[in-house]
Amino acid sequence: MTELQKTYDAKAVQAKWTPLWEESGLFTAGQRPDAEPYTVMIPPPNVTSFLHMGHALNGVVQDVLVRWHRMRGRDVLWLPGTDHAGIATQAVVERKLFEEQKKTRHDLGRDAFLEKVWAWKEEYGSLILEQTRQLGCSCDWTRTAFTMDENLSRAVREAFVHLWEKGLVYRGERLVNWDCVLRSAIGNDEIEEVERKGHLWHFKYPLEDGSGHVVVATTRPETMLGDTGVGVNPADERYTDFVGRNVILPLMDRSIPIVADYSVKQEFGTGAVKITPGHDFDDYERGRRCNLPIVNILNEDGSLNDNAGAYAGMDRAKARKKIVADMDALGLLDKVEDYDLRLPLSDRSKSPIEPLLSEQWFVKMKPLAEPAIRAVKDGTLKFVPERWTKVYLDWLENVRDWCISRQLWWGHRIPVWYDEDGVPVASREDLEIGAPHPETGKPIVRQDEDVLDTWASSWLWPFSTLGWPKETEDLARFYPTHLLSTAREIIYLWVARMVMAGYEFLGQCPFDTVYIHATILDGQGRRMSKSLGNGIDPRDMIAQYGADAVRFTLALLTTEGQDVKLSPTKFELGRNFMNKIWNAARFVLSSVPAEAASAEPGTTLTDRWILSRREEAVAQITTALENYRYHDAAQALYRFVWDDFCDWYVEASKERLRARDLPCGATLTTVLRTIVRLLQPFAPYLAAELAEPLGESGPAALLPWPEAGARDEAAEADVARLQEIVRAIRRLRNENQVGQKAMVHAVVRTDAPDLLRDQEALVRRLARCESFEAGPVVKKPATPASAVLACDEVFVSLEGHIDLDAERTRIQKELDKAEGHLASIEKKLQNENFVARAKPEVVQRERERSGEVRERLEKLKEALAALA
Repeated sequence: MTELQKTYDAKAVQAKWTPLWEESGLFTAGQRPDAEPYTVMIPPPNVTSFLHMGHALNGVVQDVLVRWHRMRGRDVLWLPGTDHAGIATQAVVERKLFEEQKKTRHDLGRDAFLEKVWAWKEEYGSLILEQTRQLGCSCDWTRTAFTMDENLSRAVREAFVHLWEKGLVYRGERLVNWDCVLRSAIGNDEIEEVERKGHLWHFKYPLEDGSGHVVVATTRPETMLGDTGVGVNPADERYTDFVGRNVILPLMDRSIPIVADYSVKQEFGTGAVKITPGHDFDDYERGRRCNLPIVNILNEDGSLNDNAGAYAGMDRAKARKKIVADMDALGLLDKVEDYDLRLPLSDRSKSPIEPLLSEQWFVKMKPLAEPAIRAVKDGTLKFVPERWTKVYLDWLENVRDWCISRQLWWGHRIPVWYDEDGVPVASREDLEIGAPHPETGKPIVRQDEDVLDTWASSWLWPFSTLGWPKETEDLARFYPTHLLSTAREIIYLWVARMVMAGYEFLGQCPFDTVYIHATILDGQGRRMSKSLGNGIDPRDMIAQYGADAVRFTLALLTTEGQDVKLSPTKFELGRNFMNKIWNAARFVLSSVPAEAASAEPGTTLTDRWILSRREEAVAQITTALENYRYHDAAQALYRFVWDDFCDWYVEASKERLRARDLPCGATLTTVLRTIVRLLQPFAPYLAAELAEPLGESGPAALLPWPEAGARDEAAEADVARLQEIVRAIRRLRNENQVGQKAMVHAVVRTDAPDLLRDQEALVRRLARCESFEAGPVVKKPATPASAVLACDEVFVSLEGHIDLDAERTRIQKELDKAEGHLASIEKKLQNENFVARAKPEVVQRERERSGEVRERLEKLKEALAALA
């Protein structure tokens, strides 16, 4: 057989197979027209920067299943791509432009600025796809998509016009989250709340009739210029006589009413609150209920407008200081308290968000939400882990209309045109300026300047990537998809919207399973972030440990429902495992005679045992993957390869191979081939490198997945007994500091002497025994170290090696522990309530345990007496 090089060179193997896979079209979908399709759409990373470890984890989660289904004969499509990420990408390019040239996008103009954004996209979009390749992801690169590709842009326009025609899109003036730096409305998902130390100012608002004043508390003094009312809770007896009266708004000399509203918290401040419908979401609703007017005091850049009177033109921060000073000068500042705030910041510009009244485009969401809610309730769509279903339903059942317009330049421009009277019309095709309006006949004068929210393209991702709105072959074959693996943060921002879009535009749920993967934390359990400097770059880990090591480690750490605490050293586990497999394969390929290729697997006890353990491993890994239990699958593979195959069967086979035992060689090769197949979804590079030398026909990625067969439970039980004896002898040697090269005399008191006599040579070699006795009444050595096992008792003669005092101490500790265990069981059995109420089989099991512990105690006492 082929001889492998001494050490595994991950970099060389990756460099070899990555281009070969792509050049051969190995992962191109559609090559199995008679097979059942299996489709996964990669959540498209934003083209804002390179991939982080969370992307790597999600790539592994998807690729393990994609490769596994491909081995099971499915026609697999794993479609890669990237997202233009409108506001996020524009923000980073604007920041870079200002840092390097001290210019804004307005200095460049729309077209010139967009050229720079496209250049950024080409650089980082290419980098993201290359990183995905480096991880070993088996994507169909021929179908790579970008959310602003021509065909995806056509889909976005079709969706908008479709909703327009159904009356689900409308333009209205609403309070929105406003980024004063980017000068755009932003979504709730683009906001982060931070804790800040602030103040609570208490201002006196004089009653209009001159009879006194009402004290209101606020954390934002500058917004008082837009107050149109004062609110109190109707249940608050302190203000019963004030409701219906008016106060004079200080600094503006405007009369505003005192109104009652149950949403006012009596315990906040004085129980009276200023109502600013134009600059606070709660106040907007209060104002609507109480029929209060709306006054907007802010310009789009955050400065105060003409409605702010004498403060017009001032920056909002400076206006705050000036207003507080002026109120103090008027004797209307009652007091100032320290106050802990949760300040909403723009995730992109890091500036404070201002609620601002703005005319925007909205989508009516309740009609779209209904089928998306039913999909989960009737079982069409399931979440793994199931608890994330609640997050999905909570959002959908309380959904608000979606503000889909953004005051940006980067993105899909809203396909709406206006005539000279401002009458809008949506169109699937561009309308020429000057052309007649389709409805009014008047000349078209402009297109809407705004672009659509990023999610307005990514909610179409499962089918726009397949050619929709055209009825393509890909759409017919690969939609609906099967799995979506994503992060918990975008369940309602993306997942729910995709489900709504799937039903609205194609009448089907876009996938049947949503897997919510773990969040990567640092070794201390903190979220990774640039500010903490605790991020781990997957590129560095791949360079240091190899892609397979990174993949396997991430899979092994992915326990359902648990976040992953990750430090760079954890990848050593994956690297060590890859090296262990390589070394085992190298031994097999260099030691197994060529003639073994035509031999049948062996039938000795250890042959039957390893073949049975193989069946158990296949069954465990298959079941785990069927249920998205990545840790369980990786752990089962690890234990089978490391413990069963390498540490036991390979070691047990060495003497037989020296004797050119062909059935033994055939067994080794057969099991190693199975290991390569089981390994392929987790560590595809190593699997690909080993498949050919092992005589596999075809690439490892297309080899059939093993089917679990019947187990040989008798062989497993016998070898498990031998393993326990060997481990006991090794442990006794180690505890008594017997040198590794030293040979010992071992005695086993057993009721299975035939098994031990048959396997004496194996036990002697693995436990390094110069002599070995086994039987039901064998005599103990004169100075033994002993171990009491489940079925056997092991004695090792330590004459010339033993420290008698240490051995007595060890046995006494075991004796004390067993006596404590027995006392606990007896206490339970003497408890009449336990015996009366527990199930009969539970009580019987406790009695059996009592007998077992008593028997063990007797053996330990005998061992201690032998050393007296």
